[in-house]
Amino acid sequence: MLRIIAGAAKGRQLATPEGRRTRPTSERAREALFSAVESEIGPWTGRRFLDLYCGSGAVGLEAVSRGAAEVHLVESDAKAAAVVRRNLQILGAVAADAHLNVMKASVYASRASGAFDVVFADPPYDTADDALAEVLLCLRRVGAIESGTLVVIERSSHDPSWSWPAGIEAISNRTYGEARFWYGRGTGEDAA
Repeated sequence: MLRIIAGAAKGRQLATPEGRRTRPTSERAREALFSAVESEIGPWTGRRFLDLYCGSGAVGLEAVSRGAAEVHLVESDAKAAAVVRRNLQILGAVAADAHLNVMKASVYASRASGAFDVVFADPPYDTADDALAEVLLCLRRVGAIESGTLVVIERSSHDPSWSWPAGIEAISNRTYGEARFWYGRGTGEDAA
């Protein structure tokens, strides 16, 4: 069972994609993630949040439940996108400011408009680091990640390291069960 932890939709159950291809971020890990993010950025009111490789949409929908002004959910898998649509219906008016983009993260990154306060990326664990880094660099080039943007990457806890691309500096990393979160912040460094 997957549910919203806090905010306007607290306790609402969410649908999850069938099979093992999509692995929703656990409640424990999401709670830790949101505590860490809130300690970095403060209140959610007025914030823009990007959830790349969103799967069920649980992380982005948690952000909108907590008061984010605008949430973009990006998912390329048609079955997972159908589950996100169902979850948007489950949350109803609470999710009015959440927008589903059914496309590859790399395509979205080249089309993104406006800066985000938080970018969260949870790609399949077999996604190569350089492919993920290229998506982040693209987001930097189009201005979606700017100086001060908090960037969080979820990878397997078995991954020994993550190297941030130019324009994003490391803050910390934390492990929760099978997930490891890597926290970084956009800098003023040129992303060309």
